Amino acid sequence: MFQVISGRSVQAARLLAPRSAVLVEAVRGRKSRSDPVAKSKEGRIKVPAPVDPEEMVVLKERYSEYQLILRALRLEFKEEVLQKKYEEETGSQAEQRVRQDTEEHRALMAWNNEENLRLLKLRMLRVQKEKEEAERKQIEAAVQREQEQEEFIKEKEREILQLQEDAKNFITLENLDERIEEVLDNPKNYNFAIDREGRVVKQTMLQ
Repeated sequence: MFQVISGRSVQAARLLAPRSAVLVEAVRGRKSRSDPVAKSKEGRIKVPAPVDPEEMVVLKERYSEYQLILRALRLEFKEEVLQKKYEEETGSQAEQRVRQDTEEHRALMAWNNEENLRLLKLRMLRVQKEKEEAERKQIEAAVQREQEQEEFIKEKEREILQLQEDAKNFITLENLDERIEEVLDNPKNYNFAIDREGRVVKQTMLQ
């Protein structure tokens, strides 16, 4: 069912209200209400016509259907009238509102496209920076590994040189007699005590 705007709701309710019964004043023709009963009808008893119950039920059902159909048609006609009247009064406003909605939608879509493009550029810049940062970290890690490798090689070279230098003092079969004589000629006493500063405070005499 078509709904009318609030300003015309009362008027629409009145138009859509069911039609009340038509009151017609009874007319008795030329005889007035104060005239007595005719002499030919003084002793007559009015007997209603016989009514078939089944026929009465059918007639009531058909009359109810007839009233419902007429009511539906009447409401449909009133609805069409109100619809046309509403369209005539608000047609230009509706067109203007549709035009405004269309323009607003177009403006919002344009803004949305611009915003998407701006966010896309920002995202591309962020991805590029992240990629450059990852490459920089990889280069730094490679340089760090290379430096560590060089330090390791240098440390091993120093250990080899030190070992070569220490090897000069090793005792071998060739210098065994020489080293024995050197020790005998220069005895060392390792039986001594030192303080906390590393100074010798007590030492026994060699015998």
